[in-house]
Amino acid sequence: MALPAAYLGVILIWSTTPLAIQWSSAGWGFLVGLSGRMLLGTLLCIALIPLLRQPLPWHRAARRTYAAAGVGVFGAMFCVYWGAQFLPSGLIAVIFGLNPLLTGFIASLWLKERGLTPGRLLGIALGIAGLLVIFNADVVQAGHAWLGALAVFCSVLLHSLSAVWVKRIGAGLSGLTVTSGSLISMLPLFVLSWALLDGEPPRVISLQAGLALLYLGLFGSVLGFTLYYYLLKHLEANRVALITLITPVLALLIGQWLNGEQIAVVVWIGSGLIIAGLASHLWVDRLLVR
Repeated sequence: MALPAAYLGVILIWSTTPLAIQWSSAGWGFLVGLSGRMLLGTLLCIALIPLLRQPLPWHRAARRTYAAAGVGVFGAMFCVYWGAQFLPSGLIAVIFGLNPLLTGFIASLWLKERGLTPGRLLGIALGIAGLLVIFNADVVQAGHAWLGALAVFCSVLLHSLSAVWVKRIGAGLSGLTVTSGSLISMLPLFVLSWALLDGEPPRVISLQAGLALLYLGLFGSVLGFTLYYYLLKHLEANRVALITLITPVLALLIGQWLNGEQIAVVVWIGSGLIIAGLASHLWVDRLLVR
């Protein structure tokens, strides 16, 4: 696989996922869209495991890894799908831009990694400032949007916690194995959540919602992670992390273009602060050393 093609694929998938989440939930509730996506992703993983001759172990370390990854699969996905009901899709991607900052901070505390350097502390401060600016925007203060923004932030926090937990266990499993095991383990929770909180089968399936659901199940849930782990294997982590600098802005533009979302100036300012925080996280310490 060509590295540039994989790199571009991850950028496109991550940039379009927030809008696809909104479209896949339109007309039948977010729990149907979420459960349907995870069901499709699980079925695809079950098909790929024997096809690619990937192992799916169930020893103790593997089960702990699936449970840790499940925090991100179930907890983070549930929060972001619920919050997506009240927020523009581009804003979801911007808040998710905090993921590297939170992951680095949690890793420094839990894994005792060298994380609280001047550059990373500045990055965290800029990211928090950007988030506060966004929370003060009219688009967030209207209706339940601030609850949606808070839910998406909780999703980012759970996703970061899950990633650090998986690394702490250190089972040495492949990306497809971890994705497959966590999806298979968490699928009953998704179905149970739909049965308890909704329970209504969809009566009308729009073409847009159906295609978005299919896109998320096949690309967002499996291919995106596979390409991401492929890049991590062949490129430096800092070069892969540059993706998070591109996707928030691209997602804002895609939401404005395809979904008619109006992006206020204050949201662009908050987004700029978050992106500046990511840039500080990546480069300031290197500049100081030089």
